[in-house]
Amino acid sequence: FMLKEIMEEPEALRRAILPRIKDGKVVFEGLQLDIRQYHSIKIIACGSSSHVGMVGKYNLEKLTRIPTEVVLASEFRYCDPIIDDKTLVIVISQSGETLDTMAALREAKALGARSLSIVNVVGSSIARESDDVLYTWAGPEIAVATTKAFVTQLAVIDLLAVWLAAQLGRLSADEETRLTAAIAALPAQVEQILSSRERIQYYASQYFNHDSVFFIGRNLDYALGMEGSLKLKEISYIHSEAYASGELKHGTISLIEPGTLVVALGTYSPLFDKAMSNVIEVKARGASVLALTTEQNREEMEKRVDGILTIPDTELMLLPLLGVVPLQLFAYYVALQRGCDIDKPRNL
Repeated sequence: FMLKEIMEEPEALRRAILPRIKDGKVVFEGLQLDIRQYHSIKIIACGSSSHVGMVGKYNLEKLTRIPTEVVLASEFRYCDPIIDDKTLVIVISQSGETLDTMAALREAKALGARSLSIVNVVGSSIARESDDVLYTWAGPEIAVATTKAFVTQLAVIDLLAVWLAAQLGRLSADEETRLTAAIAALPAQVEQILSSRERIQYYASQYFNHDSVFFIGRNLDYALGMEGSLKLKEISYIHSEAYASGELKHGTISLIEPGTLVVALGTYSPLFDKAMSNVIEVKARGASVLALTTEQNREEMEKRVDGILTIPDTELMLLPLLGVVPLQLFAYYVALQRGCDIDKPRNL
């Protein structure tokens, strides 16, 4: 089911995206939210949905310049959150029934926040209790590890960032048209990635017997690494960690020894040179490096690494949506090689 659901991502993305783009603009039917009334945004979620929130934080702050914080739902209730009626709370949940997320939503509402949920299941508890709801329309997910629901959540939060920025007058008409065209192109680009999955399967067959894996990246690549690492550990049972690349030298690099697998994420072009310097750093300690980058930077990255995967070039804010697809497939094929019960991981 996990592979089936990954293969369904282009169609799920079309359902999530295409009805919401009209004449080069993002349109959310029935959403009455006026972002000018709010001074801050809190994104509340668990697990993979919190990684969507991390991507959302980068993109919302960049486009709207409104301070945005991602809070794990399981921590939210216990951190005495600073929330009032000038706070927009975005709640993300695949099922719309996640208990920690539901409790956090109720806490935020009790403190006066405006709530907007991004959920997959129509009529779910979180959808009913939120002031506004944006459905992802991903369709049912049978596999425990989320894939198509994750990419549709990303698509919706990216659309939302563009919509809010346009509302605030922070995007020119040309910029809005360019971004919406790039979002509309995502389903076809995901199809392109899926059509070359044999390469990903090959690298999985090379690296499936590693006991410890590190994902490193900066900015949006760091958020992407968090999800790539979670996918790998939850279905293959390999110990895996994601680190902001700049933090390696503050302790973690002591764990790199000859043969350690490092998945280096270098899709975010403004920091590509930094990503390269981190690759050199871990290679000097004996790591095997599997890199993920864009077609544009492939040639440069290929000189330094042991294996390379690429995604099509797109707008910077959309890179994690494309980047996660090879990482989902890599986790799937590694788990397959290890003989794991992919759809129903132990203890989950």
